[in-house]
Amino acid sequence: MEEGLSVLPGAATHRSLLLAAGILLACHASASAQTAPLPRGADKAPPAIAPLLGAWDLEQIGASRQCTVTLGVENAANGRQLRFPATCRRALPILDDVASWNTAPDGSPRLDDALGKTLILFRQSGNAGFQGKGPDGKDYRLDPKNHPRAVSRPALRPAEAAATAAQRPTVVDPASAPAADSLPGRYAMMRQANREACRIVLGPAPAGAQTRATAAFEGNCPDTGLTIFDPVGWRYAAGRLALVARKGHSVELIFEGGQWRKDPAVGAPLLLRKLP
Repeated sequence: MEEGLSVLPGAATHRSLLLAAGILLACHASASAQTAPLPRGADKAPPAIAPLLGAWDLEQIGASRQCTVTLGVENAANGRQLRFPATCRRALPILDDVASWNTAPDGSPRLDDALGKTLILFRQSGNAGFQGKGPDGKDYRLDPKNHPRAVSRPALRPAEAAATAAQRPTVVDPASAPAADSLPGRYAMMRQANREACRIVLGPAPAGAQTRATAAFEGNCPDTGLTIFDPVGWRYAAGRLALVARKGHSVELIFEGGQWRKDPAVGAPLLLRKLP
């Protein structure tokens, strides 16, 4: 054996084991990076943004600068939450001004500043990914790589869509809603249109806009659900009338077709029609 090439017993085996362990760790890290969990709430996100949620590689085209950013669901700074490691600000200085992400009218992603001003508007580029120009004049790309994406949910059937819509509060224009001083008086409480179940009296509205006024049944109420609810007060704000129960919870109603109806329209229905 030539001088200087001698090897201690077991040293080669030790080096081989270390090399193998290093390869395994590298593979594990790579696999972990590619299987990072989707942002919290991605499974319940609106279909319009669901395909965009998760991690993307943000790259400056023509330069060896890139960083992994995550498009989240939560609201933040006039948009939705954008997460990335602190070191990204050094790699891509434009991220110093990015505070959130949002979607353009065509559904493309964009990165905005804290005031909601668009810094990078991305457009579809090829079969996958998006490309856009920043205010610094540089071109950037969002590359999906192998990052996981939310599975598209099947379109709701008409009945399911109607049920989902019914669970959302109706948007009310306060300017077209009845004036607060017109609300006090006697009302028929109904489960179905024109079928009176009980009567209730809404007392005079107090001076303070947020102060609760009184409410009480007129006579006996044979409706078990309403007697359990036991309304003792009412509030009115932004075109929404709230009946307040003795235990403190409330139900809201909006004015439609000359009467008040429970909104959202979930559970047992409730209508109020003012009596002469």
